[in-house]
Order: sequence, then C-alpha cells, then structure tokens
Amino acid sequence: MSATAAELRRTPLNERHRALGARLVDFHGWELPIQYESILKEHEAVRRDAGLFDVSHMGQVWARGKGALAFLQKVNANDVARLSPGQALYSQLTNENGGIVDDVIVSRLESERYLVVVNAATRAGDLAWFKKQAAGLPVELEDASDSFGMMALQGPLANEIAASLYPELAGLPRFGALERRIFEQPAVITRTGYTGEDGFEFIVPNEIASRLWDNLLLKGRSVGLRPCGLGARDTLRLEAGLLLYGQDIDEEHTPFEAGYGWVVKLDKGDFIGREALRRQKAEGPRRRLWGVKLLERGVPRPGAAVLLEGRRAGTLCSATFSPTLGTGIGMGYLDAGLAPSTKVAVELHGRPVSAQLVRPPFYKRSEETHG
Repeated sequence: MSATAAELRRTPLNERHRALGARLVDFHGWELPIQYESILKEHEAVRRDAGLFDVSHMGQVWARGKGALAFLQKVNANDVARLSPGQALYSQLTNENGGIVDDVIVSRLESERYLVVVNAATRAGDLAWFKKQAAGLPVELEDASDSFGMMALQGPLANEIAASLYPELAGLPRFGALERRIFEQPAVITRTGYTGEDGFEFIVPNEIASRLWDNLLLKGRSVGLRPCGLGARDTLRLEAGLLLYGQDIDEEHTPFEAGYGWVVKLDKGDFIGREALRRQKAEGPRRRLWGVKLLERGVPRPGAAVLLEGRRAGTLCSATFSPTLGTGIGMGYLDAGLAPSTKVAVELHGRPVSAQLVRPPFYKRSEETHG
C-alpha cells in the first residue's frame, strides 16, 4: 500500500527536486524524482556525459570495534577480510538456506571501522538481522541513515567533474573509498555506482547535501551533466545487469541462481549460508536469472510470462525498453540448463513476442570490473 503524500519521507534534496520541476513518486515510502525532463534524455546523458542522482533513501550502517571484521565476515558471502582501509566491495548478505537477505556495499575506512550501505526497503530488516548476528561479538552497530544524504555522480565524465572539485578523487580506484571534509563536515566518497558507468557516490551530512548537489550540477553543466531520476536509474542498471532487491533477488533466491556466484567466497571460512551454497555450487543450481532480449518491437514489463516452445517457462522480474540497445530487455528465472541465444517469447498484451536468452549484462563498458 502506498503511503499518503503526508506520510512520505523526504530526502534533504527534496526542495531541489521541486525547484528543478521533477515528477515525484512514492518509492518504498520515500518521495523521490522519477524524472526531470525525460527518462530517455537522462539515460543518454549518463551513457554519454554524466548524470546526478539523489540516492539518500539508501541506508548507512556503521560497524566498529575489534569484532567488526568477524561480524561482517559472518553475515557476508563475499570476503570482507581482503579489504584494506580505503577499499570497498559489493556483497550479498545470505541466510541459512543461501537466500539473499540484501545486497550491500561494504567500505573499510579504518582497521576496525566499516560503513555498510544497505537498500532502503530492507533497512529495518537488515538492522534487526545485524543485531541478531552480532550478539556476543565485540562490535558496535550504528544506523546513521537518518543523518546522511547520498548522491551518485555517474557517467564517462564523472571523474572530470568530481576531480575539478576534489582533485584527489581522480586517483581513487574503482571500489575505492575515502573520507574527507566537505564544507567542514565529515563525508565518505566511494568510486561506485548503479549504472554500469564510472562514477562516485557521496555520503554527506544532511545539512550540506543541497550545497554539494548545487556545486556538482554547476561544475558539470558545461559538459552535459543532468539531474536524473529513478526512471533512468532503472533502465541504466538493468542494461548493466545490476540487481534490484525485492524484484530480482530476495531470500528465496541464492547468489548462484542470480548469476552472482562470483560474490560467494566459500574458501574464506564460515559464514551464514555457506554450507547450503557449497552444496548448491557442487550440484549446480536448477534455475538461474537469464537475460531476455526482444527480437521485435515491444516494451516488456515485470510480471510478463516467458514462453519456451509455447509453454510458460518463467516470469520477468525486471523489464523495460533499453535506450542503448533500442529494444526491449528483461531478466527472469528460467531453467539453468538452457543456452544463450535460445529462442523464447515474451507475452505482451496477450500475444507472444519473439525474443532470445542472453547472459546479463546487456551493456558493458570496456573497462568495467567487479569489486
């Protein structure tokens, strides 16, 4: 059920969105821009130049103390121990069955101090899960989400724009993390994003979020930087094969089924779900998240049936029109034994539209690497 306008939470950038004429929508209880001028123009700006997104709805949880690493190793499938201070990684939190509790970015800022960025819709559940799993460990957990705004600068020119304001960012590697003061306030900057392009995410105190937003837009205006909404964020991340929690992944699906087996480090030592995941890897998953690319005109939507030889074989989790490819794309769970290029059909408005299976991502910039 959607919240009423009075109940919606607002980010520290809400007034900026209104001043820019954004169309605002309810996104998991937050009032956020779906678009400013046009989803297509915002999408193309990120692929060609740069875009700026308000992602202040994301949650930030600090883990501090002598037991911080042991705690993070326990709840994460990825190997947090390989991080040095100043590094971040993408990970998935798994339950005892190997299902995905959430997907997160973990940054190590000091030897015993970490920042975990969690999804908005799962923030409360993640915090309860963290506290349960931290019992008995010498770790302090702090949900700092209400104190921070967060924005993502994304695109081929993101580095040029960011470095013009903060020169040290030019040398920040992919999945690097640093702390610095911005307008005399402590901030965290990571070279991460959700678009398949180069970029930075700025995590700053609420009171300076609008000022930083204004500065970034001012610096980037001459090279085509645009403010971007959730609509472009979704088309960009789907082209890049990036997962949306609660839609593409959840506690009923494992990293191996989602095509993210690279995130599971079975040899790092024990963690929640390790035995179930070890078993699934040995046996091979029965289903996997396939990409589906339309071969004729049509715009697929989440929930559309995927047909194989005329029979329903699965359902699209995420689906949209890809501005970069000029065709409809989607992702859905189908038999893991199928092969790329297998001909399928997607049911749109009651009729089958021809398509084929592909392994995500649909779009990949040449220098893209996983953290």
